[in-house]
Amino acid sequence: MTSKIKNFADLFSRMGNSGVPVSRYLFNSILVTAVTIAASMLVSTLAAYALSKKQFKLKKALFAINTVALMFVPIAVTIPRFLIIEKLYLMDTYFVHILPVLALPVGLFLIKQFIDGIPDEVVQAAQIDGASDVTIYWRIIVPMIKPAIATIAILTFQAAWNNAEISTLYINSESLKTFAFYLSTLTATTAGANVVAGQGMAAAAALIMFLPNLIIFIVLQSQVMNTMSHSGLK
Repeated sequence: MTSKIKNFADLFSRMGNSGVPVSRYLFNSILVTAVTIAASMLVSTLAAYALSKKQFKLKKALFAINTVALMFVPIAVTIPRFLIIEKLYLMDTYFVHILPVLALPVGLFLIKQFIDGIPDEVVQAAQIDGASDVTIYWRIIVPMIKPAIATIAILTFQAAWNNAEISTLYINSESLKTFAFYLSTLTATTAGANVVAGQGMAAAAALIMFLPNLIIFIVLQSQVMNTMSHSGLK
């Protein structure tokens, strides 16, 4: 137990010696994660509603593209993503943290399948009553897909909070990098000098990064279970 406490003490001690305040890295992670979750849920639910309940050209083609995107692991699109980010002049900005994980293909797929379970008659009845698309989306669709939204919130949180790759590849300014990147470099530096101490600090850092994931899952677990149950019934 004493050695475990010492791992955390060593980790916090090294944090205090950082050139950039640790609070800055933590602020970046919290800001990026919060904005990403909010934007991702908005984009995913709006796109899923359109693909499920609206009729327009290329509807099937767009959904097919999203389905194909599920097959690609992030490492497979690293070079195209880098080229796009460079062309859009997003290097070394907050936006580069948000855009790559703004709309996860699995999120759009899951929410679209969830909305497909809502009878078309419900939407048609609202349209007959004079409800606009915005009203139908906000007053009918969103309340009925809360379990799916909660599930996507968890997936997006994990993708944004644990992402150290973006800070490594696309960020040069130390003040724009995230807490995940800071902990990974901090423990890697120590591991190079002292393998035993480095492993202990790495484990302590991994626990610190894991705790927010555990907390958000505990808070939203009932909604996640509803989503899995709904998927099973379909």
